[in-house]
Amino acid sequence: MPEKVSTRSGGAKKGAPKYANKFAYTHNKGSKKTQKIMALPIDGLCRRCTEQIQWRKQYRKYKPLTAPKKCVSCQLKKVNKAYHVLCDGCARSKDVCAKCQETAQIIEGLNTKTSQEVEKEEQELERRLAAMRLRERRTYARKLERGEIQPCDVPEAVDSGSDFSFTDSEDDGLSEDDDSDLE
Repeated sequence: MPEKVSTRSGGAKKGAPKYANKFAYTHNKGSKKTQKIMALPIDGLCRRCTEQIQWRKQYRKYKPLTAPKKCVSCQLKKVNKAYHVLCDGCARSKDVCAKCQETAQIIEGLNTKTSQEVEKEEQELERRLAAMRLRERRTYARKLERGEIQPCDVPEAVDSGSDFSFTDSEDDGLSEDDDSDLE
């Protein structure tokens, strides 16, 4: 039988893509999964690996771990972050990147919020929105969904029931002296 031979000449690279994307990828802003993925910390990696993980998150290619993986150094199931091959302890002790195991400069602490902190912030936002009137609540929810404001920009609801004062347009021109004439 004859062997199959490659038809590409000399391993030449292909040119640029024929059609470029017309618009950038946008996330589904209401997705809980996207919010969880974006909140996951990126730490213990070199600059190159950090950029790779950020790209995966940006274009919805990031797939979080469902169960801990085995560390290639200590052979224990302690790797809790996707795309890492070393646990945090081994990576720190060897002073290498937890993904590629290179001895490059390690970038610490991008987006280092834990899942409990993210949950706490969501509960705080829900509490703030629940204390508002329905019209205000819907307005802020709409602005959050569009990305016009951040959750930290939502103000505390003021208790307007106790100091509510209704002014009628006819009473605006009256002074206290004029009130005595009305009696």
